Amino acid sequence: MAPRISLALALHNHQPVGNFGWVFAEVFERAYLPMIEALERHPIVRLSLHYTGPLLGWIRTERPDVIERLRVLVDRGQVEILGGGYYEPVLASLPERDRIGQLVRMGDELESLFGHRPQGAWLAERVWEPDLPTSLVAAGYRWTILDDAHFRAAAIPEENLWGPYTTEDQGHLLRVFGTEQGLRYRIPFRDVDEVMAHLREHATEAGDRVGMMGDDGEKFGAWPTTWEHCWGDGGWVERFFVALEVHADWLTTTTPSAWLDRHAPIGRVYVPTGSYAEMGEWALPPDESLVFTDVVHRAQEEGRPEARWLRGAFWRNFQVKYREVNDLHKQMLRTSAAVAAMPAGRARDLAVDHLYQGQSNDCYWHGMFGGIYISHMRLATHEHLIAAEDLAERALGTQRAAELLDLDMDGVDEVRLATDGQVVTIDLDEGGGIGSWDIRAVRHALTAVMRRRPEAYHAVLRAQADRADALAAAGTAPDGGPVSIHEAFRVKEPGLAARLVYDTYERRSGLVRALPSSVTAEDWAMARAPDVGDMLDGPFALVDLGADRITARREATIAGASVTVTRTTILGGDRRSPTLESHLVLDHRGGPALDLRLGVEWSTTMLGGGGNPAAWWEVAGDRRGHDTSGQAAGVTALAQGNDHIGIALATSVDQAADAWWAPIETVSNSEDGFERVYQGSGLLLSWPLHLEPGERWERIVRHVVTTTRDRASEEA
Repeated sequence: MAPRISLALALHNHQPVGNFGWVFAEVFERAYLPMIEALERHPIVRLSLHYTGPLLGWIRTERPDVIERLRVLVDRGQVEILGGGYYEPVLASLPERDRIGQLVRMGDELESLFGHRPQGAWLAERVWEPDLPTSLVAAGYRWTILDDAHFRAAAIPEENLWGPYTTEDQGHLLRVFGTEQGLRYRIPFRDVDEVMAHLREHATEAGDRVGMMGDDGEKFGAWPTTWEHCWGDGGWVERFFVALEVHADWLTTTTPSAWLDRHAPIGRVYVPTGSYAEMGEWALPPDESLVFTDVVHRAQEEGRPEARWLRGAFWRNFQVKYREVNDLHKQMLRTSAAVAAMPAGRARDLAVDHLYQGQSNDCYWHGMFGGIYISHMRLATHEHLIAAEDLAERALGTQRAAELLDLDMDGVDEVRLATDGQVVTIDLDEGGGIGSWDIRAVRHALTAVMRRRPEAYHAVLRAQADRADALAAAGTAPDGGPVSIHEAFRVKEPGLAARLVYDTYERRSGLVRALPSSVTAEDWAMARAPDVGDMLDGPFALVDLGADRITARREATIAGASVTVTRTTILGGDRRSPTLESHLVLDHRGGPALDLRLGVEWSTTMLGGGGNPAAWWEVAGDRRGHDTSGQAAGVTALAQGNDHIGIALATSVDQAADAWWAPIETVSNSEDGFERVYQGSGLLLSWPLHLEPGERWERIVRHVVTTTRDRASEEA
């Protein structure tokens, strides 16, 4: 008998919670719809499709006809629909109750739409931890797909990845397929004949091998250059599907469940924690990532056997690498516990849905894709967690609180102050700054601003700065051929290397800055303003915690002088118009007289990137974009806001101050290339300070938030 082999293709289609509607529509037209049309033209080609909850909901609303077309493909056995966590969470990061809840919800939804309950689950970012079989099996799933890197870490050679394995946790049996690296690298970037030759090379007379290729559906039309390659003049998918039909005598397309119905697993495996190879690189600190990537690439190029054992960091390390990710994750855990305590009913159902949306994986990590750096998606994630927490605390009667808790789980307590209108967290151990300031009515995380920090890919941008500027000026990619996004080098504008600015501290708000008198607004905006005091990120001691206020103190050193710095934060107002007052007192205890600039720094986001006309600063009656820079002397009041969100923040000082403001922008890499990304804006309110030993200096900064809507009331 002639050698035969089977091919199981699985395409993962995902759009994140909070992404723009026009992005959903564009990617649908360029990648998702053409694939469905190709399957309709080639009925003997079988594969698996996975649509995450946000995308599935969009299709159901915007293109309901496509649901019917998919149902036809499912009913005739041509397509198997995969399940998973509904809003595409990294399951390993969730409490068990939410793992099960997300998995079951997706199963229920798919069974309702297509009449079949999914047997296979897609794992978001292929993040695996050894206890996941218990969760998956409890939710009714039979199998999942892992990366070839997982199996290498489990000592399974690449040549043994032509079939599923079994694994278990606490006696819960799960089948796991491994994406075969040769197929993943070839489809769709290499010639169709090369793909066919690779499959024929691994065929057997028994026909007992199956090649699994599970990967992103967006690589078939949505990634740069891939539409032309896959559907345009290149016509790769059409040529590939025709080849599958022509070679059907020895090459059969199948689905994972169909294969498992007729074939036993080929072995047992216990997989350590892991994800795909690139994720391990991204989770490392920048300097280690550069070294690791170089070592791996050299080992691979030289064909050295140890390359297969080289692994990067654990996915959870993103909670160490990025303070913002950790804060978001711990807020999610606290919110989950509050929602779980709610009584059954409509409010709880709404809260659960918001919680699940707030668990969408995209903003809990960062790599080639923007992740935590994408402002509108980060704020959408915060929005849903704020909504869920608000609903839970209103139902439980716990919306007003003053608590000393270890909010970020670093072993040191922080302060959480909450009222009907706002939730404020203060990190005493790091400058006594405001880590989060959530406005409940409009569900806006006012201080969810990313720190400007080094990334490993910045070294690539610096090394190729001249080439990057030339490409940006020409508006072209480095070549016209289809390449993986991991190999491409693209830039969206010239001069990006010069915009690589790094903060030496976390971008909390209400931080006390002691700066040399000679510092300029530009120095401050470009992170060239060195503090001459140790209050910026030094620990403050709790003096008093009341129902709506906190007082903290630090025995500080400023320019060689001993100074007692006392800070009091007071919350007030109501749900629709919360207020926050910051009182700052300096007592000079000894040492030289002080002559410097003393300021209080605030970092806020109004989603003002790209010149968003809805987001603004207003100073002395002049309104300008929230991503612009400026300065003004003798200011007693200014304001900022976003009319679309329905929020305005009016700031006043008890004594006229110099006001400097500037956008906080990062340079990130994505599938479209290097780009400048608005993360928020900084505001420094400062005063020239001359302080003799024994003297006291005091200032008050007052913020008043006004909102034009209450999202909870609208939803109810």
